[in-house]
Amino acid sequence: MPNAGSKKIAVITGAGISAESGLATFRDSGGLWEGYDIGQVATPEAWRKDPQTVLEFYNLRRKQASEAQPNSAHLALAELEHHFDVQIITQNVDDLHEKAGSKNVLHLHGELKKARSVKNQELIIDIGAKPIRMGDTAEDGGQLRPHVVWFGEMVPMIEPAAIQVSQADILVVIGTSLVVYPAAGLVEYAPAGIPKYIVDPSEPELMNWNDWVHIKEKAGVGAPKLKDLILKEHQING
Repeated sequence: MPNAGSKKIAVITGAGISAESGLATFRDSGGLWEGYDIGQVATPEAWRKDPQTVLEFYNLRRKQASEAQPNSAHLALAELEHHFDVQIITQNVDDLHEKAGSKNVLHLHGELKKARSVKNQELIIDIGAKPIRMGDTAEDGGQLRPHVVWFGEMVPMIEPAAIQVSQADILVVIGTSLVVYPAAGLVEYAPAGIPKYIVDPSEPELMNWNDWVHIKEKAGVGAPKLKDLILKEHQING
């Protein structure tokens, strides 16, 4: 149990934390992923035009994600739960945070290991690593589609995420450039004056980071350093 449970850490993570576990990012690949043009497989229009190809794309992603293992960054964040109330807010659709042991994970953009009915977005089922085929239906008879937020779709979990950030005593950003809204706006909900940390090898461009502690490392190296720094600043023996 956290012995500093009164302190709440909100952690926003993005593709950079999963990349070090071998999961490719769209941005780094120039919009291509395993030969797929993202615009052709990750939009509502793509689904209407060619659902078979969309399913094949996500089946491949699901298989790769199921085989990936958490890295030192995921593990460092999970270890912080021994001392703090940690809420992970991730833009990633893999389950690497959960595999690492994090208990409170909010997925902004959905989850690969889940599917939902095209008739009712609230009808969600766990499918694990299984593929989705055309003709696979939910209880209501609707075709199953990936439970992910496509480009151009609403992000239903953004409000719960904003609430988590607004209640934080400490804010952490790892593996995301925060250039895509609405996720980029989450940091604006942080209470004034709280400690804020960012782990990123490059210099963030979007906003004024002067009041942030910047660890200029990739997630795998920077997150363990961040964990040690937070424990030291709160006089906790890790």
